[in-house]
Amino acid sequence: MKDFATLFTRIDQTTKTNAKVSAMAEFFATASDADKLWCVALFSGRRPRRVITATVLREWAAERAGIPGWLFEESYPIVGDLAETIALVLPPPATHDDQPLSHWIGELKRLSALGEDDRKAGILAAWDSLGTTERFLFTKLLTGGFRIGVSQKLMTRALAQATGQDEAELTHRLMGARTPETTSWTALIEAPDPTADLSRPYPFYLAYQLEDLGDLGPVEDWLVDRKWDGIRGQLILRGGEHHLWSRGEDLMTDRFPELARLRDFLPPGTVIDGEVLAWRDAAPLPFNALQKRIGRKTVPKKLLTEAPVILMAYDLLEHNGRDIRAEPLSARRTALEALTAALPPDAPLRLSPEVSGGSWAALGAERARSREIGAEGLMLKRRGSPYLSGRKKGDWWKWKVDPLTIDAVMIYAQQGHGRRANLFTDFTFAVRDGNGLVPFTKAYSGLTDAEFREITAWVRKNTLERYGPVRAVTPEHVFEIAFEGIQESTRHKSGVALRFPRMARWRHDKPVSEANTLDDLKEMLRLYG
Repeated sequence: MKDFATLFTRIDQTTKTNAKVSAMAEFFATASDADKLWCVALFSGRRPRRVITATVLREWAAERAGIPGWLFEESYPIVGDLAETIALVLPPPATHDDQPLSHWIGELKRLSALGEDDRKAGILAAWDSLGTTERFLFTKLLTGGFRIGVSQKLMTRALAQATGQDEAELTHRLMGARTPETTSWTALIEAPDPTADLSRPYPFYLAYQLEDLGDLGPVEDWLVDRKWDGIRGQLILRGGEHHLWSRGEDLMTDRFPELARLRDFLPPGTVIDGEVLAWRDAAPLPFNALQKRIGRKTVPKKLLTEAPVILMAYDLLEHNGRDIRAEPLSARRTALEALTAALPPDAPLRLSPEVSGGSWAALGAERARSREIGAEGLMLKRRGSPYLSGRKKGDWWKWKVDPLTIDAVMIYAQQGHGRRANLFTDFTFAVRDGNGLVPFTKAYSGLTDAEFREITAWVRKNTLERYGPVRAVTPEHVFEIAFEGIQESTRHKSGVALRFPRMARWRHDKPVSEANTLDDLKEMLRLYG
């Protein structure tokens, strides 16, 4: 665990990409196979399940530290992270345990099967044998909240340096459902893999946000289709089975059983990149209809009826068992058109229609009407481009519609986490309703560090009440809130919920009396919900 803690510290204390890659490569070159395997899993987002709730951990930590619960609760928002707070308040360890990372992962599994008293004894014993950073990491793993400030791409680059293997091949190997419980380091990284896992997807190709049309050249060089508002996924048909993977490497097959029908119409050795959409009457349903099915392992008949899905096909990555990603998009599109043309009308697969326009101005007009047809904008893809891995600039761009905006009043503030633990960065906003204010959304991004420092100083001087870590403040400041969508919600007092809200700007020029109203919000719901 000390070696893993050293790796974590080296990564956490630098912003330099090469330094992070070097630290990981050194770990992969020297650690045991079991620890390397778990490091790959953790850095890929495959965290162990939560063993204990945060509430119980706070109680046990305060008790072990010999401090009253209120003092722990006051310390928590100042530190900004539960695991770090626990690591700091606990007394020095009575012993020093040098067990490896894989041992502590096994300990998590053992603890999860115990009763509460035995679980408590095991956790306290672990805390009492680990140093501060090791305690922090162990507690993160206990709560299922472990995250690391590196991308999987950087980790894969480090693996390539440590093993001498091709980075692209390693990227492919790490896709799929294998976990440290179901594979070994040798099988995952080192052993020849001529057949590959039949369910394994390809790394997704991601687009950059387009800021300027000026550098794109002739419009004829680009294939343009809609940016649909669903869940990006890859449909894989191999060996008589089908699998559906999300962009986040989440296996979603069971959540969308309608797509099983495609095994009857598409040949084996087919991999399609597309968007899962809730779809009825030849049009997409709002994203919140699809959202009801996210996170479910089984879908009740009622939801299958209310929110049937299709896959809107963007690209063809494998055809008749052959990887065709290196071929130009125009050739892949022709093959995809032939596949989809042979489907019956009620098949749960559609070809994303090409948006025609003889000029960039005409395409701009098409982009402007995206919300009318349930899309987020346009996708621009160079006709001669291969299907690459990850986010690359040049050939694929997303040209999204401008966000919706509303001017709102800040009414609550809460401190952030990590490097922003001493700043107020998480805010609740309200709109006017008669003589009162109705909260409708939270936002925590969009301001500069200087603005966060300015609003933090103001919050500390203008706190009206405290509710744990949350402060009610004088309703004085107006912010422009940008968001991608709006939907009806019975869980919010306002009756609406926003998609991806963030602070677009601090409206120093507007008094509270000129902020938007609840009626304005409901009108936006009528138009765009």
